[in-house]
Amino acid sequence: MPQLPKAILFDLDDTLIAAYGRPELAWAAVVAQFAGDLGALPQTALVVAIGGAAAAFWADPEQHRIWRQKLGDARREIVKAGFAALAAAGHAVPPDDIQRRLADRFTAYRDEQMHVFPDAHATLDALRARGVRLALITNGDGAGQRAKIVRFALTERFDHIQIEGEHGFGKPELCSYTHALQTLGVAAREAWIVGDNLEWEVIAPQKLGLFAIWYDPHGAGLPEGHAARPDRIVRTLGALLD
Repeated sequence: MPQLPKAILFDLDDTLIAAYGRPELAWAAVVAQFAGDLGALPQTALVVAIGGAAAAFWADPEQHRIWRQKLGDARREIVKAGFAALAAAGHAVPPDDIQRRLADRFTAYRDEQMHVFPDAHATLDALRARGVRLALITNGDGAGQRAKIVRFALTERFDHIQIEGEHGFGKPELCSYTHALQTLGVAAREAWIVGDNLEWEVIAPQKLGLFAIWYDPHGAGLPEGHAARPDRIVRTLGALLD
């Protein structure tokens, strides 16, 4: 391992805060809350159908870029598609208003369950104390992401905060990384990037020469056959200080 770099670029969601990981567990919890509205529809089948609809919905990079700034609306579309698949398979499904309520409850549930990872603040503070310049680079809408940054006391911990909805560009566009590096006054070879997304925090920034660290808090391991080759994998943020 090299010594600490001059600068580190951090992702936000599911890197500094637990936000959207393990979606199947969150859907299962929300679907269970609507058990009385589902009639004979099996809850497990609904969770699987929504999961499949979500995977298909987010698979298109261009669609991902557009809808990630409208998460509430995106979830309504996903739930609608999940119920449609079940209806096509012969299941009786609840009316549209219940489908929308379920999608909106998922959005509220995700917000309620968000929390900062246990070692995030201490790690950021220790890095700053050692003179490392820090940038936060996050995709998503400006108001929503800014609210999370304030809510979890991250604003003053960064030298530069870069939100897709505020700047007009986001990962994996290469300008997302070069803009942050220029703002911090460092070259790519002098910086690390840390995040949970293999495309956005490993493959794309490595093209510029950044040292890419993949954050894998659940110990899932690299997906079989994936092209990404992180320079390092960590399961805790505190490991960055080792």
